[in-house]
Amino acid sequence: MSNILITGIAGSGASYLAEYIVQNHPEIQVHGISRWHSTASKKNIESIKNKIILHECDLNDLGSIIRVLREVKPKKIFHMAATANVKVCFDTPLAVLQNNIMSTANLLEAVRIECPETIFQHCSTSEIYGNPITTPITEDHPLAPVNIYAVSKLSAEKTAMAYYHSWKLNIIITRTFAYINPRRGDIFSTIFAKQIALIEAGKLDVLRHGNLFSTRTLMDVRDMAKAYWLASDKCEYGTPYNIGGTDILEVGEFMMKLIEHAKCYIWTYEYSNLIRPVDVTKQVCDASKFNNKTGFTIDYTLDNSIDFLLDNVRKEVIDET
Repeated sequence: MSNILITGIAGSGASYLAEYIVQNHPEIQVHGISRWHSTASKKNIESIKNKIILHECDLNDLGSIIRVLREVKPKKIFHMAATANVKVCFDTPLAVLQNNIMSTANLLEAVRIECPETIFQHCSTSEIYGNPITTPITEDHPLAPVNIYAVSKLSAEKTAMAYYHSWKLNIIITRTFAYINPRRGDIFSTIFAKQIALIEAGKLDVLRHGNLFSTRTLMDVRDMAKAYWLASDKCEYGTPYNIGGTDILEVGEFMMKLIEHAKCYIWTYEYSNLIRPVDVTKQVCDASKFNNKTGFTIDYTLDNSIDFLLDNVRKEVIDET
């Protein structure tokens, strides 16, 4: 049985990746890094807690990383741990920079020392492209991040590439565009869905929103999990790959699609506190390089994803009562 290691395994995206591997690759033993003071909820991995092995480790502590790598001896590492809340980066920019850059640097240095043959998938973000000059966005598009979160992710990605060039580590770079994820409460799709569920339950009067005119390419988080696994198997080292869906919508269009699935009438209201100081206005993905390399195809339609999202947040609202 081969061992793989997922950083931030209790996080919203990483937990779906762990579930995908457990369900589809029984020959793989999934290990995960968690922290006692992590903000991620362990309930995200509740359904698979008896099928994975958790390790207490802080990525800002090089010694604890080396200890885990010696125990696990991973064939693959999926690096998904990060402070990923874009809104938070406007409030605590230095903390976001420190965490996302140095945790990645520590992990890469530990891999260089302990297991340089390990496949290291660095999960980056389309936010590093900033506001596009041309669309759809290919991997050759200029990198011009407009917020601190994106700066931190670009710095981490460049650090990973430096370890590829300098020490020949097996670095795979993926840049993921927006995805629909019920477990991530800080993205617009889940924020809208949660408010709809609360309104349906009589606990909220109106759906509050910010900017509705940004355009996003959306995919299902379950498709993202499959894509990450394919990337670790089939992508070349030292070159970036965009991962994204095929549904292109303005944020407002997506909100209206959610409202169409609501069980009651939904009033909406633009709330000034939800407007970011700067926004990425148009993210249209060209994922042809990744799709051609891996044979990746989308399994879930937009309607599938909306039903999945609403079903999960409705259950969460019921559980909270």
